[in-house]
Amino acid sequence: MAWSWTWPCWRLCLSLISMLIWHAPCANLQPAENINYNLVHSWADKLGMELFHLGDFITRRKEVQESFKEAKVVQRTGASIVDSMAKEIEMMMDLKVSAVRRIMDTAENTALSHQNDMADKMFSYYNAKEMLEPGDPVPPIPTPAPDMDKDIGEPLIYVQPKVVVLEPRPEFHNTPVNFNVSSVHVPVNVFDRAPDVIKAIQWSENLDQIFRDNYKNDPTLSWQFFGSSTGFMRQFPASKWRKDVPVDLYDCRLRSWYMEAATSPKDVVILMDGSGSMLGQRLDIAKHVVNTILDTLGTNDFVNIFTFDKEVNPVVGCFEDTLIQATLGNIRELKEGIENFGPKSIANYTAALTRAFEILEEAKSSSRGAQCNQAIMIIGDGAPENNREVFELHNWRDPPYKPVRIFTYLIGKEVANWDDIRWMACENQGYYVHLSDTAEVREMVLNYIPVMARPLVLGRHDHPVIWSQVYADIEDTKLSDHLWEIKQCEEQKADVLEYWQVHDRMLEPSEMHRREYRRIKETWNQPVDSNVYQFMTTVSMPIYDRRENATKIANILGVAGTDVPINEIKKLLSPFMLGVNGYAFIVTNNGYVLFHPDFRPIFQGYILKPAYNSVDMIEVELLDDDRPARDFNPVLMTIRDSIINQSTNSKWMLVKNHFDEMKRVNRIKRQYYWTAIKNTPFTLVISYPEQYGVSRIDIRSEQDIHRVNIKGTNIRSFFDGKRWKIHPDWLFCKQSNTTFRTPEIELLYFLERMSEPGWRWPASRSAMPPEHTAAMFCDRQLMQALVFDARVTEWFSKNTSFNSKDDKGNEFKQRFGVTVAFLATHSGLTRWHEFNMAEEPGVGETFSQNNKRAIDEIWYKRAVDQHFVREESFVYSVPFDAGESNSEILVTASHAIFHNEGGRSAPAAVVGFQFQHSALYKLFHNITGNACAVDDKDCYILDNNGYVIISTRVHETGRFFGEVNGAIMKRLLEENVYKRVVVYDYQAVCFESRGDNNASSMLLSPLYHVLRMSKWLLHTALWYIVQLMQLATGVSAHYAEMYSDINGTEPEPEHHHNGHGKKSDSEEHWLRYLTLHRTRLKSCDMQRELYTLYNEKDNVVYNMTAHACERPFVVLPIPFSNLILLVVDQLCPRDAALVLTVNPQTIDYHLSVNDSLACYKHAREFNRMRPQSCISRHANESNIKLCGKACSLYANLSLLLLCHILSRWL
Repeated sequence: MAWSWTWPCWRLCLSLISMLIWHAPCANLQPAENINYNLVHSWADKLGMELFHLGDFITRRKEVQESFKEAKVVQRTGASIVDSMAKEIEMMMDLKVSAVRRIMDTAENTALSHQNDMADKMFSYYNAKEMLEPGDPVPPIPTPAPDMDKDIGEPLIYVQPKVVVLEPRPEFHNTPVNFNVSSVHVPVNVFDRAPDVIKAIQWSENLDQIFRDNYKNDPTLSWQFFGSSTGFMRQFPASKWRKDVPVDLYDCRLRSWYMEAATSPKDVVILMDGSGSMLGQRLDIAKHVVNTILDTLGTNDFVNIFTFDKEVNPVVGCFEDTLIQATLGNIRELKEGIENFGPKSIANYTAALTRAFEILEEAKSSSRGAQCNQAIMIIGDGAPENNREVFELHNWRDPPYKPVRIFTYLIGKEVANWDDIRWMACENQGYYVHLSDTAEVREMVLNYIPVMARPLVLGRHDHPVIWSQVYADIEDTKLSDHLWEIKQCEEQKADVLEYWQVHDRMLEPSEMHRREYRRIKETWNQPVDSNVYQFMTTVSMPIYDRRENATKIANILGVAGTDVPINEIKKLLSPFMLGVNGYAFIVTNNGYVLFHPDFRPIFQGYILKPAYNSVDMIEVELLDDDRPARDFNPVLMTIRDSIINQSTNSKWMLVKNHFDEMKRVNRIKRQYYWTAIKNTPFTLVISYPEQYGVSRIDIRSEQDIHRVNIKGTNIRSFFDGKRWKIHPDWLFCKQSNTTFRTPEIELLYFLERMSEPGWRWPASRSAMPPEHTAAMFCDRQLMQALVFDARVTEWFSKNTSFNSKDDKGNEFKQRFGVTVAFLATHSGLTRWHEFNMAEEPGVGETFSQNNKRAIDEIWYKRAVDQHFVREESFVYSVPFDAGESNSEILVTASHAIFHNEGGRSAPAAVVGFQFQHSALYKLFHNITGNACAVDDKDCYILDNNGYVIISTRVHETGRFFGEVNGAIMKRLLEENVYKRVVVYDYQAVCFESRGDNNASSMLLSPLYHVLRMSKWLLHTALWYIVQLMQLATGVSAHYAEMYSDINGTEPEPEHHHNGHGKKSDSEEHWLRYLTLHRTRLKSCDMQRELYTLYNEKDNVVYNMTAHACERPFVVLPIPFSNLILLVVDQLCPRDAALVLTVNPQTIDYHLSVNDSLACYKHAREFNRMRPQSCISRHANESNIKLCGKACSLYANLSLLLLCHILSRWL
């Protein structure tokens, strides 16, 4: 009886104990077994089916697929496509060359006919920086008469600015221009009223007629210009010079198109005197000379700099005994090296000259360097001897030819030994310059250009055609450093204001990390397409002085040229023919890309990268071979050599293509075809995916536009309404001298023209040179495909299935918050249909503005790739910053439509829709119940690249899962759910401190310690100013009004002082933020570890159940999608410090202390093809004796008289 009573008690006790254990927060008895695999499987299946039925109904994908059944699938022939594109570009470029040749001929003849004209110092011309528009205030005439100009020794001349009418033109990027006249830009260092300058401005005004004729013959011409050797540039059409830069640094003579046309490629060795006398102003002038010389070099030139005292040393240690290509990156490295140079002891000119000659001889014998002109440039304050023996040994072995020119720059006002250093230049076909002030450096340095151009001028009849590397129009790379300094100042200002608002909270580690991460994230903003800069290449030719007496000086008048915008070249490439994920790019003779879909020349949205225009093709075509950084595959190197040698060939490669802000990647097999663009240094390359790029959609003959018109069908009716767009960057049809407000209006205009009797397709989109151009041009295949797509999809934008309120669509709209359904076709057409128009009238407009690029949209590309993973699946995505957004998050879903015929398959279109993220979250919550709402489980929906689509914590939406839960992400990698793919970024930008770490400069400059004291006083003063501002009532009220917190109140200032009145540690810590920590831009390499799902259909990991804390999760694919469902047991311990990130990380090449990335790259330099034109000698050059003026000693009569009187009295 007792036993029967005690048994229920024991059962009750055991139940209570088990309940306590079950609910104990720290208990961990096989918690992961609480994740029911079958239940999670049912969640995934139900969610996948719900989303699929939604997408299937909203997008009407089967109807879209049925619409394309009339089309046919044909093979894409890469060889014929690349050949056709290359010919189009060749014809366009021939037109530009013809225009420049006419400018050149006219300029030479005009200068010859006006050789006896007198310079009119009162000549009025359209000065680009001073000319006025009607209505602009006329600057007052200065009274009294202008003062004497100290530099030129005569009164300043005032000429009233001319008035010109300017009109914005879209073909010139909406710059206001005038097509009747040209305007003249004069650099700040050039006096426009100097006789030689104003005379050249006078006669060159006659070029306006040929400018106008050129534009009439070829309305696709961009800027035409004549760059004079005197410094000014005449540009057509006339326009005002931009004034939104702090200082006008532009000088046409320093641009690559001028330098490369005026001089053939050259090897240059710069020798800088390192003797103890090169101090103070002399050193500043010498460095300025070196920097200016470096600014005149281009990618076809080679250079090195050596300083010499008792020893001869390179300014960059790793460049020793060699010449390096004068790329922006290498030039920057040399400039930084010379910046840190300080003089030491006696200069050994003999050793320096011998070393320079040996380097040049080695480059020539080993077929390295430019293999054309060679020069040694000496910068010093006087040579002790003329070193005749060195020149006889190295430079005078084959008289009268002297292979190396010597240019000498004598530094200093009071110099005595000028004769020997001048002799070096005069006896070696060079030029001598005496410099005593930094203001005259640029003009004096540029004197070497006409000397290097003498063989060209003496030949007279050979005018090499030069194509420049890609560059940003009128921008100077020095501006990048200036913009970066401004950015740093703005950040410091923001820190000060933020500290005033939040005080010590700003110094909390989390706040400091947040602020630092935000700023680093801004530097990762590297847009591929940006309108901030206009990138272009330029074709140019030298202009010679044809006067009979000119042979004695062989004068070059200047350079003629015209710009070819990169975007205009891209329009000739028919991206429609390459299809989705196909692209084309052009490679120069140096292996650098002229343009490429992964060419990212700017960062932070508006700052040019330090070495933006020397991106090698193998740095953007990343092979999928798992090699370490800069260990390039020999197969890729062989392909590169074939491309730069302008061969015609093809090859397939496995590559890694990153996209979507470098946060996603796919691994794909691509086919490459390439061929030369004749008469240029460029090679065109096209590429498309082998999996779905080998076939394309084409129309049948009965669907031809002409036949449709004959049947009486109005093709314009296929484009009714406003719910459609065409690709804004594609060239469908173009009318010369006619611009339209939108591409859609332009298309409708041509559709009307096509419906008219007698319509004929233009034979080519480019006109044949030299004189004849078509009034219009069209891409026939593209237009045929576009009209066909518009006809078969005309029904999509109409409210056919969604009119009834009882319609099934209303249920989906209400449940999922669907905002828009869309369709994009392979021909560049985008249609859409809006939902909830009454509540959100701007939905369709917002979608169309941000998603009108059809096959170039991310959702289009991903949908086509996903087709080969799961044919009927949709691709879902959310913005990466969705969790940080305060607005409604939209989910984008897309699905690819393929058309099959005769065993071939090709992508025809992509359909999709956008719906509210909150509705998706609600659906997920309804399916899972409260199972994911409790503390012991976390449920996630991740996409195929590891980004969070759904999380119980909304702020995690869009983030990479490895940053949310690195431990579980690591397990997903280990179990082959995801695969890590390393992507290298060879165009990255890093930041290094600008602090002066050179100890010698501190010892040599006693002012250094004074500056340190001044800096300390400034910091202390700033600190007390901040404290006074906190105590000042008026200032506090002002800041409280501007920077009040959420509750409208400003927190009271907190003062943390110890008993001795000293500042606390936090205040000392804050003091560091008052100091501007300056950094400089630096090219570097980075890598990203990106992730992609294993796409095996029967991945065993999806059949695995959870098992205690050994495997505290279940992961399953969500059917018909690119998503996976992940349920994690939160009760299991995990390493919270483990974080996996997709953010870029700097690559450590384990370089020595004094080495840099430039050194690393130089040791692994690639092959290049030298320019075809090289004119470095002429038999008559030895007759030219002009080699620079000697120093003059001016006697001061007053001082002489005083000395004479004193000598008589003393």
